[in-house]
Amino acid sequence: MTGHFPFLALLLALRVVPVPAQSLPAPSASAASASMDTLIYRYQADEESLARKYTLRESDVYYNRMERFYAQWAEALNALRFESFSQSAQVDYLLLKNHIAERRTRLQRQSADYKAIKPLVPFSETAQNLITERQRGATLNGKAVAQTFAALGNEIKALEKALAQKPKIPLGQAKYVARVVQGFSTGLQEMVKFYATYDPLFTWWTKAPFEGVVAALKNYASALEAWNVPDNTKDDGTGIVGKPIGAEEFTKSLQFAMIPYTPEELIAIGNEEFRWCEKEMLKAAQDMGFGNDWKAALEKVKNDYVAPGEQPALINTLAEEAIEYVEKNNLVTVPAIAKETWRMTMLTPEQQRISPFFLGGEVIQIAFPTADMQHDDKMMSLRGNNKHFARATVFHELIPGHHLQMYMTERYNRQRGEFDTPFWIEGWALYWEMQFWDRKFTNTPEDRAGALFWRMHRCARIIFSINYHLGKWTPKECIDFLVEKVGHERANAEAEVRRSVTGGYGPLYQLAYMIGAKQFVALRKEVVGGSKMTEREFHDAILQSGNIPIEMVRALLLEQKLTKEFKTSWRFY
Repeated sequence: MTGHFPFLALLLALRVVPVPAQSLPAPSASAASASMDTLIYRYQADEESLARKYTLRESDVYYNRMERFYAQWAEALNALRFESFSQSAQVDYLLLKNHIAERRTRLQRQSADYKAIKPLVPFSETAQNLITERQRGATLNGKAVAQTFAALGNEIKALEKALAQKPKIPLGQAKYVARVVQGFSTGLQEMVKFYATYDPLFTWWTKAPFEGVVAALKNYASALEAWNVPDNTKDDGTGIVGKPIGAEEFTKSLQFAMIPYTPEELIAIGNEEFRWCEKEMLKAAQDMGFGNDWKAALEKVKNDYVAPGEQPALINTLAEEAIEYVEKNNLVTVPAIAKETWRMTMLTPEQQRISPFFLGGEVIQIAFPTADMQHDDKMMSLRGNNKHFARATVFHELIPGHHLQMYMTERYNRQRGEFDTPFWIEGWALYWEMQFWDRKFTNTPEDRAGALFWRMHRCARIIFSINYHLGKWTPKECIDFLVEKVGHERANAEAEVRRSVTGGYGPLYQLAYMIGAKQFVALRKEVVGGSKMTEREFHDAILQSGNIPIEMVRALLLEQKLTKEFKTSWRFY
């Protein structure tokens, strides 16, 4: 058999006439012009509805439906009278347009991946039809479905047997097609479970042939995953296996993030910022009595940690100190409930393998040794979370950093939540580290060394993450770079690279800290330096703008004239 199942049996199984998928009505220009935020909420709700409906993602049905969805919205947006909108609505328009273009590009890339492996799943249409009709509650003829299942099981067994005569495929693609097969299995099992609960005759006919289908799919998935040749995601000895996206995809991602720089230019920025850090670190080392041996000075800083059990008290003190500082100097509005609601928790040893330092937001998550850690791991955690490193990062995680950001985005311009970017979220928090540095908040040489460690770390993130995704560096080379160039504990460097490569972060996330911060620094120079706003007005306006590309924040604050065909162009560095 070649994958063409007896569709007559399948049609006989359906006692209702299949209804072709209909397009959702496109948004009207009249409705959209009334309120861009309402239009964005509608887009979000429609997309979520389709995601709940089409749960079998790796299928022609899903890809065709979502392509039609994004195409309709792009066409509808293009029909709107952009010039009639307020500037804030124009920003929302451009954000939605950019978002849809990005989603559509990603969908097309994923669809191409699926089409490449579709010859290995020629039964997909049969399986998808059964799953779709189940969702519609079609009344099925158990005998006819059993016939379809019997043919399906035989076909899958034949496909597995035929693998030996086919050329092997790369490991990543083999794992992907195995997941696709497992997805069909899950969908069919859910379909049979639905009818088995109330139609005993359906179960009587289908039980044995369906068990054969499930077994055949399981065996086929295993055979597919084993049917591979090594690719460039092999383990380099670190146990960290990721998937570099390559120069072309990386550059596309930068354009969608509204960063008009090449990967090479960004690496150059990372190196330039690193040189500044090294000069300042030498000054701190000299002030500490270590001459030009800044790594020896950093060792002294690392060994200045609190005793076990005292870290929460330190965090509390540092958090209150930062809040008092920004309020006393009228730098940003801190709502009373924001001050009241932050709290802390501890990261488990397993979590610290991915996140060896603080994580923040409304809840600051503390990385600190626990009793069951090995001695070496305890010491690295103590040293990596010393008093001076902490003083430069607690406010990054809480106020005026991530907690204040998240508090404000829940209360202002919530329609922009769909357009979130790490350049805004992480750039803002690092920007405050830079502001506190410039304002001499970090005044002792030990605190300066601690702050500089983190800034060097953010420079290094640009360099190692881009080189990794361009396929130039392995995870081991990234780890060695963090240890040798920044002064990381090796276990912490391994956790940092593991987090970057396999922790679910996008390819731009690690470079977004420093690049986003530099965007805010440049914007502050234009707005506050140009006497257009006070410090507090500037910072409040950023927080109330929402988590969006910083070039769009700039357009709002400077009241720039925008066009429907806007393209990123702000050379902020």
